Amino acid sequence: MTELHPSIVALVSLASGIASNHPAMGRCQLKKLRSMGITEKQIDMAIEIARHIRDEAAQKTDLAFDNALDPKASNTKQPNSTAQSCCSSTDNGTPCC
Repeated sequence: MTELHPSIVALVSLASGIASNHPAMGRCQLKKLRSMGITEKQIDMAIEIARHIRDEAAQKTDLAFDNALDPKASNTKQPNSTAQSCCSSTDNGTPCC
């Protein structure tokens, strides 16, 4: 089995921690990534994508809850185009997939 490079593991861990609202907030991964020479621009991009995915998930959850709360409103409340697509871009245009 091919192993992932430690920098990829740290980026995935950082992004998943942010997307899941993990209380550690990726501080350990930030330290590792910086020590491996990963640029701040690359780290910022991973953080931007993770936050976008987290926020998109929250929007979809809120919409589902609103529709369950008021089933009559489900025909009028539609998710925005970002929430509908399976792959969207961040506000800065960074693709998420």
